[in-house]
Amino acid sequence: MSDEIAKWYEGRPVVSINDFSRKTIDYLFNVSDKMKQIVQEQGGCDLLKGKILATVFYEPSTRTMMSFNAAMYRLGGQVLSMSDVKNSSVAKGETLGDTVRCIECYVDAVVLRHPAIGSAKEAASYLSIPLLNGGDGAGEHPTQALLDAFTIHSELGKIDGLTITMVGDLKHGRTVHSLAKVLKHYKCKVNYVSPDFLSMPEEIQNELKQAGVEQHCCTDVADVMPETDILYVTRVQKERFADLEEYKKAAGCYVITPQSLATAKATMRVLHPLPRVDEIDQAVDADPRAAYFREMKNGMYVRMALLALVLGKAQQL
Repeated sequence: MSDEIAKWYEGRPVVSINDFSRKTIDYLFNVSDKMKQIVQEQGGCDLLKGKILATVFYEPSTRTMMSFNAAMYRLGGQVLSMSDVKNSSVAKGETLGDTVRCIECYVDAVVLRHPAIGSAKEAASYLSIPLLNGGDGAGEHPTQALLDAFTIHSELGKIDGLTITMVGDLKHGRTVHSLAKVLKHYKCKVNYVSPDFLSMPEEIQNELKQAGVEQHCCTDVADVMPETDILYVTRVQKERFADLEEYKKAAGCYVITPQSLATAKATMRVLHPLPRVDEIDQAVDADPRAAYFREMKNGMYVRMALLALVLGKAQQL
């Protein structure tokens, strides 16, 4: 079975969480654990020596770009980055298709972040090398969802049987969209906490309903805090709002403080894809239940695993 799953990954674009199954996700977790062990014991390896990754970012990024860069370097590969499109031929009107086809001439895989929903799927259609979606506007962020799920599993030892509560901008948040689609493969409960006008899109809720996932919507995080195993907090994304007045209504709706966590389980964990603005008080950082910086480190391990898998080298571990 492991050979079959490894073959499934080889050469495959990572565009949408919808392409993954429980088996392929669990296999990724196993490879990610191996990557974590390699980094902790020896710093890295030469598994991808001679390979080059392009990171192409049309939108700002800290964690996604740097963790992919670090993942490639830890595996012995090299990176070419394009993070300021104003200084590229994009500024001259070059299409996304032409840009990625030119980049393909120099590298073995591409990570793309772009503001348009569906851009990763479009770009992947032009390429014969793997493309990994680093976020397509308010659409999906599959590698973030995979590292979030890996973090949940690493912190609590399972995903089945847990109650995951998502808080904040669930309408525009691509991280919560993708994480919800991962969770449909597990026997868990999902709570959605947001203002009515920032609720989880109905099509995603329907997708989880069809998979048999129990779901609950509310506007007050205190109502579900005692039952929560994972509190997944996300910021209100100003850049996604066409109406500034709507953003002002949403900003500051939910702020997690030490007092907010008073009724939470001792085993509960707080996750956040970062960056945060003011939705988690910095005083929470000292709480051992705050797992968001461990979550960021896990991002490198998961992206190491994905790169090794799509480039057909993971079985050499």
